[in-house]
Order: sequence, then C-alpha cells, then structure tokens
Amino acid sequence: MPRPDFPKNILEFQRQFSTEEACEEYLFDSRWPNGFVCPACGDTEFYFISTRGLYQCKANKHQTSLTAETIMHGSRFPLTLWFWAAYLVTTVTNGISALQLQRQLGLSRYATAYNILQKLRASMVRQNRDKIGPVVEVDETYIGGPTRGGRRGRGTEKEIVIVAVERRGNHAGRIRLRNIKNVKESSLMSFIQDSVEEGSTVITDSFSGYHNLSSYGYFHESIVQTESDSALPLAHLIFSNLKAWLEGTFHGVSPKHLQAYLNEFVFRFNRRRTPMAAFQTLLGLASNVEQWPTEEGLYSGEWRHPNPGRRRKSC
Repeated sequence: MPRPDFPKNILEFQRQFSTEEACEEYLFDSRWPNGFVCPACGDTEFYFISTRGLYQCKANKHQTSLTAETIMHGSRFPLTLWFWAAYLVTTVTNGISALQLQRQLGLSRYATAYNILQKLRASMVRQNRDKIGPVVEVDETYIGGPTRGGRRGRGTEKEIVIVAVERRGNHAGRIRLRNIKNVKESSLMSFIQDSVEEGSTVITDSFSGYHNLSSYGYFHESIVQTESDSALPLAHLIFSNLKAWLEGTFHGVSPKHLQAYLNEFVFRFNRRRTPMAAFQTLLGLASNVEQWPTEEGLYSGEWRHPNPGRRRKSC
C-alpha cells in the first residue's frame, strides 16, 4: 500500500489536517503503510493503549508511540501546529523566517518559532545520505562580513562556503554545501570525500588547494578561469541563488547558524519537485535524525548544526 497522498494546495491541506485525529491517521499510514509493524520484533499484532496513546506489540509487549523518533515526540505542541509548520517550510517557495512562522502560527514568543524552525532544519539532513556524481563542479565563495573595504577573494574575513554540484548535461542535479574554516587542501578534500562519490570527475578552477585531487581517487579536471567567462557555470549559479536567498528572505545570517541555512538551501533545491517527500522528512518520518536542538542549546552555541562527515556536539 502506498503512503498517503500529499495535499495539492493549501485548501486541501486545511481540510485534510484540520484535527489531531486526522494528523494521527496520517502519521500511522506514513509509518506503517501496510499496517502496524513492531519496531522491536517485526510482529504485526498489537493493542492500542488509548489512555497513553501507545501501540503495544502482542508478541513481546514492546510499546511504541506514534511520534517516536520524529520531530514531534515529547513536544507540548499539538500535531496540527507541527503539520502547519512543516507545510509552510516546504511549500513557501523562498523559505520562511522565524518571524514569519511566528505570525503564521499565532505563536506568542519569537524564540518558540525559532526553535521549531531550527528543529525542522535539523531534519533536513540525513547523516547517511548518498554521495553525488559522476561529474561534479566544486568551488568556493564568501558570504557575510563587511560590504566595503577589507580583503577580497581567498583570504577574506568573510565566511567560506564550498559547493559540489552535479552536472546533468547543462543542468544542475543534486548539490552539497558546507561552511568551512579555511581553503587549505585538508578542508577542501574533506568536503569532497564526504560529498562526492569516489571515481567521479571533479571539475575545479586552478586553485592550488585542488592540485592533489587525483591522489584522493577522483578524476580531476582543472580549468583556468578568466574574468570574462565562467568555467564553473553551475557552481556560480548556485552561489548566486544562495546569496540572493539569504539576503532576500533572511536579510543575512550569523556565522554561528550559517550551516543550518546551507542545509535548508540544499534540502529545498534537491527536493524542489517532491513536496510530499520533503514534508515527511521534516516531520522526522524519513530523516533518521538522532537528535534535535533545544532552545538552550541554540542560544548557548552548544548545538552544532548537522553536517554529514563531521561529528556533532550534543546539547
């Protein structure tokens, strides 16, 4: 049995998910499209304990919650609020800020909307996601910092962002983005190894940090770029769209949370044609996220936004 259909517009969404019971039914059908399966033993016979909202396996008495291992588990907010938040984040074309989310959901505190939004962003990254290939452009850009004066290009005080983007003919396939500390070979190669399938053709400019790329198991194509042409057109297109999105929707972001916004951009770009998959992933139904941020962790700086290939600090 296929998973339940995703609403085609906001009116359908409002009708389909108007009650807690409707949201619970959707969660059940999404988690167990062929009927309940015990996560501990795989048995399909169960009791429903209505007083606690738990499903108990008849075979081994294991109990599981409908929201277990999802972003909604243990939350004091109703399912309808989480569903609306996920719907807005996945369907608003240019993204939504915490202030906009606060207004749309009628929340009294900005911090509450911000925490919800960051939890949704944490669901946007699968730690075991596939690497991209077989032909990939890789380049870096610089974001933030002073708009006038200061150094430009490599060596600037701005935040460094590196991209890997699949070439599919003249079009971009999947992308990966990371905020890196420097442009040393170790930083560049770590990102490429985490993001690009070994044996792929990696196209870069002639920067010295990429010169040993072939020794890491890739076919390296280095292109000398002049100011009058774009040797890496897809990478530059992604950077142009990223910067416009950051400024237009969020009016700039802090370095501390930049990776979260990069994760969201990647998530949106790679799922721009699959809103149902994006919606279910955000709710935690298909993301396999082990941990979500707390409000305390976000504001203290202890929380590190997920980034496959790099270890996170728990909070």
